[in-house]
Amino acid sequence: VQLVESGGGLVQPGGSLRLSCVASGFTFSSYAMSWYRQAPGKERELVAAISSVGGSTNYAGSMKGRFTISRDNAKNTVYLQMNSLKPEDTAVYYCRARRGISYDYWGQGTQVTVSS
Repeated sequence: VQLVESGGGLVQPGGSLRLSCVASGFTFSSYAMSWYRQAPGKERELVAAISSVGGSTNYAGSMKGRFTISRDNAKNTVYLQMNSLKPEDTAVYYCRARRGISYDYWGQGTQVTVSS
């Protein structure tokens, strides 16, 4: 099982980034997917989640309207489009795959830094 995130980097405030997470080793379309983030000295927090077939999404309050989660089950990929980025969005962003309580996988993370 592998989850490989990409697309992080340094961006100025107000800018945009698109993160990708490519999954392998399991039946991607059967798993709910989500993005989490962890800033230095803080706990990991949920950013956004999407159901296995993509019909349902939810977002943490501060991300609503700025971030969009989507998935392409044909490509085994989940995306996080991040717009209007703020310095407080700086964190390592992680991809997570879950099915029930028995199957729970994490990626290695990708760094997002928002700074001028």
